[in-house]
Amino acid sequence: MASVKFDSSKQYYATSSLVIGYALCSSLLAVINKYAITQFNFPGLLTALQYLTSCLGVWILGKLGFLYHDPFTFETAKKFLPAATVFFLAIFTNTNLLRHANVDTFIVFRSLTPLLVALADTAFRKQPCPSKLTFVSLLVILGGAIGYVSTDSGFSLTAYSWAFAYLVTITTEMVYIKHMVTNLGLNTWGFVFYNNLLSLMMAPILWILTGEYVDVYAAWESNTDNWVGSGAFFAVLLSCLFGLLISFFGFAARKAVSATAFTVTGVVNKFLTVAINVLIWDKHASPLGLVCLLFTIVGGVLYQQSVTGVSIVPVQHDSAVSKQINGDDDIDSGDDNQEKGMSGKYSGV
Repeated sequence: MASVKFDSSKQYYATSSLVIGYALCSSLLAVINKYAITQFNFPGLLTALQYLTSCLGVWILGKLGFLYHDPFTFETAKKFLPAATVFFLAIFTNTNLLRHANVDTFIVFRSLTPLLVALADTAFRKQPCPSKLTFVSLLVILGGAIGYVSTDSGFSLTAYSWAFAYLVTITTEMVYIKHMVTNLGLNTWGFVFYNNLLSLMMAPILWILTGEYVDVYAAWESNTDNWVGSGAFFAVLLSCLFGLLISFFGFAARKAVSATAFTVTGVVNKFLTVAINVLIWDKHASPLGLVCLLFTIVGGVLYQQSVTGVSIVPVQHDSAVSKQINGDDDIDSGDDNQEKGMSGKYSGV
């Protein structure tokens, strides 16, 4: 009896640790990424370092036996390249959105994705039309988003151009990743590995197209000995570390608790992100804007309730089938759990 009680207590603390770790990573990641891009104003290089950290992290943990990922093959990489390209663009637009707008704007536009995904699923994947409750929840999200935009005193064309670009790419990624999950046959960590490795390979192309390499070289030339300050170094290190940690805690927490508990944790995370962002600096929305932001989050809660219990058979290739870039906890189905594992940055993506 004592042994059973000890095992139960041990399991409780292990599960609690995983949930707390996930909640901390998820609620802090968007703020950390905003801090990183503020301190280190090279979005292409920043995301490349995040890809590198995720690749090395998955590879090293695989070698140590903590996880299994599919081995790299050129044939699989060729099939996966279109999905990786969309993922790469989603992360790139996400980083530039955080560069030009506050975290609240990012959360609002991220919360709009269920509306567009529902429309895209119905139009392109021949899924049934949303139920009445789902439709109402999507309207609440849309109303909150419109209210936020109309009260945003920090409105700028550049920021909202990146916001719409992010919205298009992240929606495309979600819908397309569902297709890839069904047809490609990789396990979850395999998706993470291929996504980040192929994105890392594409990063230099974007540096050249955007001319960022010129800015990086100029910064290095102007201060060769210390072109990256200690603050910027710490911010980048923290961003890369949390991007990897959220993959681990997200996967582990999903296995340790029920889908409902995980969904509730995700909702709490969004409120924590808003609260932390308001408390630590002045880069946040007005009080009325925050109210509109909370409406979008409430709409997300209603949406989750409306789709919970819908019979969707998940594609499972191993016991770790679960959750990016982002970098979110919006939809509670097997396909979406797989899709959320693509980035390893899913509340920052």
